[in-house]
Amino acid sequence: MSNESGKHVIHWFRKGLRLHDNPALMEALKGATTLRCIYTLDPWFAGSSQVGINKWGFLLNCLEDLDDSLRKLNSRLFVIRGQPANMFPQLFKEWNINTLSFEDDPEPFGKDRDNAICTLAREAGVEVIIRTCHTLYESQKILDLNGGRPPLTYNKFQKILENMKMPPKPLDIITANDWGNCQTPLSSDHDDKYGVPTLEDLGFDTEGLDLAHFHGGESEALARLDRHLERKAWVASFEKPKMTPQSMFPSHTALSPYLRFSCLSPRLFYWKLTELYRKIKKKNIPPLSLHGQLLWREFFYTVASNNPRFDQMLGNPVCVQIPWDTNQEALAKWAEGMTGFPWIDAIMKQLRKEGWIHHLARHSVACFLTRGDLWLSWEEGMKVFDELLLDADWSVNAGMWMWLSCSSFFQQFFHCYCPVGFGKRIDPNGDFIRHYLPILKRFPAKYIYEPWNAPESVQKTAKCIVGKDYPIPMVTHSEVSRINMERMRQVYHRLTMRTPAVISKPIHSRENLTYSKIHHNYPMVQHNVHSRPVLLSQN
Repeated sequence: MSNESGKHVIHWFRKGLRLHDNPALMEALKGATTLRCIYTLDPWFAGSSQVGINKWGFLLNCLEDLDDSLRKLNSRLFVIRGQPANMFPQLFKEWNINTLSFEDDPEPFGKDRDNAICTLAREAGVEVIIRTCHTLYESQKILDLNGGRPPLTYNKFQKILENMKMPPKPLDIITANDWGNCQTPLSSDHDDKYGVPTLEDLGFDTEGLDLAHFHGGESEALARLDRHLERKAWVASFEKPKMTPQSMFPSHTALSPYLRFSCLSPRLFYWKLTELYRKIKKKNIPPLSLHGQLLWREFFYTVASNNPRFDQMLGNPVCVQIPWDTNQEALAKWAEGMTGFPWIDAIMKQLRKEGWIHHLARHSVACFLTRGDLWLSWEEGMKVFDELLLDADWSVNAGMWMWLSCSSFFQQFFHCYCPVGFGKRIDPNGDFIRHYLPILKRFPAKYIYEPWNAPESVQKTAKCIVGKDYPIPMVTHSEVSRINMERMRQVYHRLTMRTPAVISKPIHSRENLTYSKIHHNYPMVQHNVHSRPVLLSQN
């Protein structure tokens, strides 16, 4: 390393793609001589190598917006392709770096990556600054207060939070005053070497690509937050909005993708809600339920933080071992929106087209794939969501799929979402289906959810013959849901009998396992209207 004096910094953006509430960057700026902000396009992105075009597009929006914000500070973003472990030793040497900063990553694979980078930094004599800002709390502190174990019920999680201080207040957005005299060395060929790539650069075919409903970036995130907080009646009553047919379409206030990529600080959202509530209610401390959506996100991050198998059934200590079927053809029909159930298919078409679906739509398609109709593993659904859903991150995505498949956190397997009746209650006229399945748009409302029941004359008038132009239902819901409910009942009955095939934990002979002991081994969140994890995906 060069003997050039001064503090020469790399700030490594991963999540946390923002200049507001960025404590690691703020700390790194103190006394800095030079600072380069980098983003690495590497295999760790999103915890998966299977990332769809909408998700990539949203990320590139975030990087472009971040680069624009840095330009206003006479700096730029350096986008570097490759694996961090291979890149950092070279960057440390080439740029005379003696300080590296980044935000804490609470997920297991991120921790492993960061530990490896910290080792490389120490070997190069580089100081590392790490701060928490992707979550409200430091996950390890919650674990410590629970005896080193994750709190596996939401109620237990809330009890722990009640004994903790409120999350730290967010830091202000970084300005020229914060940047001070710090310089970012830039070359004339910066855009060629380090510019934000396009989707075409990454090999995507963008011909015919629809305009995205969600434009990524901190600027859009903050604008959406302002619009969200204008709904003072919602904040005052801390109730979920009433469902209307329009609720199923993307909203200009939905925040979940912006929290997932952390171009919106969860602490900023938390404290904005708190301050608005105090103005309206004149109370010092708002109820936990006001922050419930953020806390569900926090809950899943905490539970997953020390469990590298959280996204798998086998070897996952919090997951019930269920003998799911394997059927690649059925899985493909579900993923492509070709099940023959218009409500399910319209949701999956929307997901593939826009990268977003309402939280109740997620409940519907997850139940259909797993315990409701197809009896396929939640892991398969999680992979599809990981590829297509903008706000699907590793912890929350896996946690939601376990929850909705009754594999963990929730035991009311006798509650099943009907792929016909549930949609009818939300959107009786079927406008959502007509929008995403135009082949069915001419069906009258009476048959739009069950086109197979329409007389032949109605199908001909609608110019859609079921079995030819649109698939017949792949299952008979009333029959398979009853069979699958019984299968699930037997799984839980075996748990009471401590059957080795179902329980993945050590078995103690002569132990009389009651339902309370099942609760201990596979804790379930009690299901009620105030504790349902909707995670800001609703309108």
